[in-house]
This record gives sequence, C-alpha cells and structure tokens, in this order.
Amino acid sequence: MTIFQGIFLGILQGVAEFLPISSSGHLAIVQRLFNLEEIPLLFDIFLHLATLGAVVLFFWKKIWSLLCVFGRWLCRRSKPEDSAALGTILALVLGTAVTGVFGLVLSDLIPDLPIKIVCCGFIVTALLLIFSGWLERRRVAKKNIDMQGEAESSQLSVKPLQGLLIGFAQGIGVLPGISRSGSTIAGALLCGVNRSTAGEFSFLLSIPAILGAFLLEVKDIGQMGGTVGVIPLVAGCIAAFISGFFALALLMKIIRKGKLEWFAAYLIPVGILGIILL
Repeated sequence: MTIFQGIFLGILQGVAEFLPISSSGHLAIVQRLFNLEEIPLLFDIFLHLATLGAVVLFFWKKIWSLLCVFGRWLCRRSKPEDSAALGTILALVLGTAVTGVFGLVLSDLIPDLPIKIVCCGFIVTALLLIFSGWLERRRVAKKNIDMQGEAESSQLSVKPLQGLLIGFAQGIGVLPGISRSGSTIAGALLCGVNRSTAGEFSFLLSIPAILGAFLLEVKDIGQMGGTVGVIPLVAGCIAAFISGFFALALLMKIIRKGKLEWFAAYLIPVGILGIILL
C-alpha cells in the first residue's frame, strides 16, 4: 500500500464513518472500482481507532461528565441530579451488549456479501433517515415542542430501554452499506430521543464498539505488518483523525437542524447506480 492510498483511505474513512453514508460500503466500492488489493483488516481497525480519537476529542466534556458520575456511583456518593446520567450509562452498557452479539453473529457473513447487496444497504440507510426524520418532526409538532430549544438541550439523557433498541440499530450497522451512524441516530430518533442527544449518544455508543473490534483483531497485527508499511499506516490514521473530526462537527450541525434526509439524496442514486453498474 502506498502513502497516497493510505491517505486516501484515511480521508474516506474519516468522512464516511461519521456522515451517515457507510464507511465500510464506500471502502468496498472504492476497492472494486480501483482494483485495490484487499484492505488488511487491522489497517481498517486502526483507521477506526483514529476516528475514535476524533470522537473522544469532540465529546470529551460529555465523556468526562459521565465518568465523574460513574465514579461517584462506585464510591456510593451519587447526587440526586446524577439519575439521568446513570440511566444513560446503563443504556450505553445495554446497547454495547446488543451490538456485540450482532457483531459476533454477522462477522462471518460480512466478507462474503456481494457488492450489489452493499449498494442495497445504501438505499436502506436512506429510507431509515427519511422515515426517522419524518416521524421525529411529527412527534415534535404533536407535542408542540420548541424544536430549537430541544435540539440545544445540554443534558444527555437516554433511558435503558432506548439504549437497548439503539444498540440493536447499531448492530444492523455492522453490515457494509448500512451506515452505523445513520442507523443508530435513526434508531434513537425512532425511540423518541431528541436530535442533539441522538447524535451524541450514537457516537458515544461507537466508542466501546470500536475498542471491542480492535481487541478482537489485534491478534492479526503480525499479518498486517507484512502488507502495510508503517508510513502509509500513520498517514492514513492522521488523515482519518483530521477528516473525521471536521465531518463530525458538520454532522452535529446537520442533526440539530433536522436535515439528515439530505444524505438520502446522495445515497439513493449511489445505491441504484451501484446495483446497475457493479
């Protein structure tokens, strides 16, 4: 793998990992179009770790707040105002457990998926974004909620049952073509979570999922060393971190405006063209 390929794949991973367009699906298509050799699995995992760094940097205040609440709970010094955060922590644990089950069950199926099925996943993601956005607007209108005020709420509060269902949605996002961020954000909106919280919870939920995938695949580090040089790997990770951070900042603005359907205008044509041409 060349340095240019490493940077290109890093930028693609960083942008597509956060924007709801499926990074794994786009990597599969790029690999097919440009006749790239199979991307080593651990290289892909390291790119995910780079984007994970972008998540931690972007949401460090939320993460620190949850860690403080969890620490007080362990020391049995919880405050009354910690109840919502403790519920969110439990929701993260339950969502991670469900995602882990999906990952173990589907991991053997992912490499064998035909490219046309991957392209169908783009269309499924688009439909999820359209339907969840429509349902969320109906919910807001029915309750006569100030949409701007709700979107800017600073409290991260997700119920355990909602976390379980959102974890189910993230598990589906394991499949190439189904966007992880798109499916989890859509799942959160369908569960009644407000826009801003849906985006934040989706990316916080990605942290244990990415770390878990890394730990499962770290045994292949010797195999990766023979096919990917250190310089392309480092260049790809830096590119993924920088592009991921800015893509995440852009997506959070789009989420707060309730405009996730914009991505459907891209995903549906790409999915249809892929089915026809690939």
